[in-house]
Amino acid sequence: MAEDNQWQPPLADPAPLGLAAFALTTFAFSVANAGIIPEDSIRLFIPLAIFYGGLAQFVAGLFEFRNKNVFGATGFTSYGAFWMALGTVELLVRQFGVAEPIISYPVGWFFVAWAIFTAIMWLGSWGIHAALGITFTLLLATFILLSLAVLISSPPNPAILHIAGYVGIVTAIAAWYIVAADVLNWTYGRTILPVGPAAGSAS
Repeated sequence: MAEDNQWQPPLADPAPLGLAAFALTTFAFSVANAGIIPEDSIRLFIPLAIFYGGLAQFVAGLFEFRNKNVFGATGFTSYGAFWMALGTVELLVRQFGVAEPIISYPVGWFFVAWAIFTAIMWLGSWGIHAALGITFTLLLATFILLSLAVLISSPPNPAILHIAGYVGIVTAIAAWYIVAADVLNWTYGRTILPVGPAAGSAS
């Protein structure tokens, strides 16, 4: 039995998948929040939220448990569940036409709760590398702006929502940069795109 436990199949790093799912889904929803495309276009992104931003990222998080990566496991499974939950809320609201005042404040506090969680992850992100720290700084700002936009008024304050959308777009681009760095650096066996040192690192 002990001999069987010593054999472990090789696993690829699940982080690029998790970050790619997070980045693409964040970009899609943020483009709508920014007003670049009609807000009602979000209904077309609901499957993306559930299956890619949600399920794919959640699965990446489960593999991070195998890698004993506490930060990756916590982050990917949590944000995967976030996208599945948000996609489900959007589906129910748009399918059954729930009145805006009824949904606004619960969704606002939903974003507040995720801002709090993101603040915790933000503190840890700087211990991984600088690129991740920057990404989580932008993500935290996005959640704070979304919270304000929804809680201040019903329907959401358009000016703040648009700012949140643009910050979300930059967040997605920052996450995509890390995906590119992880994939290219691994593929070519050398540093193509630097991600910067961890906070307090001498290197």
